[in-house]
Amino acid sequence: MGRLRRGGDVVVRMLANVQQATIRPVIEANIAKGALVHTDEYDAYARLEGWGYGHKTVCHARGEYARGEYARDEDGDGFCEVHVNTAEGRWSLLRSWLRPHRGISQEKLPAYLGFFQLVHNARRRGKALLGALVAALVA
Repeated sequence: MGRLRRGGDVVVRMLANVQQATIRPVIEANIAKGALVHTDEYDAYARLEGWGYGHKTVCHARGEYARGEYARDEDGDGFCEVHVNTAEGRWSLLRSWLRPHRGISQEKLPAYLGFFQLVHNARRRGKALLGALVAALVA
């Protein structure tokens, strides 16, 4: 399986739907084959192993919730090896970031998502962020 990757870029896309045929190209374009992918139990992810990925799930419905996190301790050592906390945290940041922009139209939402992605992946704040934004504009 692939190694745990921290600090990688976030990819945010608005999709027409969340069916397997729609999400598969996004997954394949952004996640290396053989990588171990942690998800919730949503059916659209059921074919990840068939597409060439390792796959572990956290089942929200079964209450796999430990220490304030959606997580599962697979081997009983007290460490939750399977979790979706990083993804849940990103969605929480995105929701908080969008909240002041109430009433964003479906037409403009992809631009807001793209800007969130750019700012998040720049990993800079303040004046350093301005330089990253200018560099993205001239690229």
